[in-house]
Parts: sequence; C-alpha cells; structure tokens
Amino acid sequence: MPSRPDATSGGLKIKNVAHRYGDVTALGPVDLDVEPGAFLVLVGASGCGKSTLLRLIAGFEEPTAGEVEVAGTSPTPGVTSGVVFQQPRLFPWRTVGGNVDLALKYAGVPRERRAERRDQLLERVGLEGTGDRKIWEISGGQQQRVAIARALAAETPLFLLDEPFAALDALTRERLQEDVRQVSAETGRTTVFVTHSADEAAFLGSRIVVLTRRPGQVALDLPVDLPRSGIDPEDLRRSDEYTRLRAEVGRAVKAAAA
Repeated sequence: MPSRPDATSGGLKIKNVAHRYGDVTALGPVDLDVEPGAFLVLVGASGCGKSTLLRLIAGFEEPTAGEVEVAGTSPTPGVTSGVVFQQPRLFPWRTVGGNVDLALKYAGVPRERRAERRDQLLERVGLEGTGDRKIWEISGGQQQRVAIARALAAETPLFLLDEPFAALDALTRERLQEDVRQVSAETGRTTVFVTHSADEAAFLGSRIVVLTRRPGQVALDLPVDLPRSGIDPEDLRRSDEYTRLRAEVGRAVKAAAA
C-alpha cells in the first residue's frame, strides 16, 4: 500500500479535470485549488457531476482528462481520504465497535491500540458506550455516525462526504451537520462535502462551489466569511449573514441548472 500522507500536510488540487462515461461528458473541465483545512461544499442540481468529482478526488475513478492531486500525491482509496456515502454501508454482522475496529485494522493501527482509538472515535461522534450494540439496534442517524467514525479511523488528508444526510429526518440532519462541522474543525482535515441543498452548503462550508448542469463546471466559487466557532448553531442559522448566503447560493444553483 502507498505510504499515507500526513493528515494535515496538504490541500487538494484539481487541474483541468474532465470525465466521460462512454459518449457522455459528465464533468468538466474543472480547476480548483483547495487550501489545507478548508471545508469545501460542492453543490448543484442532480446530475451535475458533483458525486463524479468526489469519486475522482477519492481515487475510485481516474479522470478522462486532467489531474487530481491530494497532499502532493495521486489519490488512493483508503490512503488519501476517508469517505462517507449516502447510506452507511456498515457490516450488519459486526457490532458498532466491530465496524470501527475493522477500519482501524485496515488503517494499520496496532491491535493493542485499537480499543482505545475505537472508543475515542465513538466518543467524538457522540456514540460513547455503544460499541457492543448490534447495527440493527441503533437508529439511521446513529448508523451514519458510525460511518463517520469509520471514515475518521485512518488519519488521511481528506474527509469526503457524498450527501450523507439526504435520507435522514430534518432534526437528525441538522444535528449531524453540527457534528461534522465540529469534527472537521477539530481534526484539521480538508473536507469535501457534496449536497444539493443551499441551506446545508451555507451552514457547513468555508468555501462553496456551485456546479452547472452536465457537464458540470464551476458556476460560482464563493469563500464564506461566517464564524466557524464560538457561536451557537441556532444563532448562526438565524443570522442575517446566513440568510443572505443561503439565498445567494440558492439563486446560483437555480441559475446553473437552467
């Protein structure tokens, strides 16, 4: 397995990237230079190529043209990024802790350190004391928290999330948004989050990129100047600045999809 880059040692470079599926151009060209520690949100209508771009960043696919670089190297699944999908994709025959233990094993954490590290990860995502529970004994929101803990098991430079809260109820979604925002800040990892929601983009992002309809290209690249710490999440959601940002992103998404 390739050597693992340091978790905070570099950002993300997307250089003239395009991608095709057969005769269909799904994405590009796209150029982005993402600084280390940023929380980049990719937002756009369904079919605009945002999940395709995330797969290229993760290294699940190679771009048809251009280059993706993570912390100075080519992306490698499990080495340069941890990924959370729309569905938790947990192993139902394993316990909550067993799912995290397996991720720690593949991350190269020595056996004697796994229990301590597992408990730290479960506590970080608000699941302390649940390690022995079966997957079917916990809620959908809790299962997605396990998926987040699993993605954090390896100290990779990137933390990638592909519409991870789309299937959850509104209250659970807001709570997990707050958790992911905090976890990203605590770990210092560069985060890329895919969504179709202007509201989610405005709350999470330190930078928001809106993609056009297929083939997805950058329609808006917006730095976000909202406070990311020291403010109650509900106060942030009620602020005039947040309301204006959400409206600006919403207008951009609609225009890009036209």
